[in-house]
This record gives sequence, C-alpha cells and structure tokens, in this order.
Amino acid sequence: MSFLGYLNTIKAKTGKGPADFRALAEEKGITQNGELKAAVKAGDIVKWLKEDFELGHGHAMAIYALLKGIKNEDSE
Repeated sequence: MSFLGYLNTIKAKTGKGPADFRALAEEKGITQNGELKAAVKAGDIVKWLKEDFELGHGHAMAIYALLKGIKNEDSE
C-alpha cells in the first residue's frame, strides 16, 4: 500500500486527515511547533492511535512518519 493509501484509509476510518493529526499531536504535547518532541517514541504514538482511534500498527506508524517529518501528504 502506498503512503497516500494509508492516509486515505485512516481518513475513511477516523474522519481525520494529516492536519487533524498534527493538531491533535500538538494538543497532546507530542509535538511542539510542528516538531516531534525528542522524548516521544514511536511506541508512544502507536499506543495513542490504537487506543483513541483503533488504528492498526501499520496505519499508526504512517501517522508517526507524518509527525516525524519522514513522510508528507505528497509521499508515495
């Protein structure tokens, strides 16, 4: 599945897109000024997304990649 495919599936399941998850991460203190805080680990984000949005591991890791800046909405 492409990265965009992951994002589309996440949006269909949760009703939330990349901008929504960026805003939620900022509100939860996971990011600051759009940057992932150094103390935050991938497992922390995966746990949050599994608990709050019932995302699977792969989809949660896609949001982690988005928040970390590894991928963006234009990534394949």
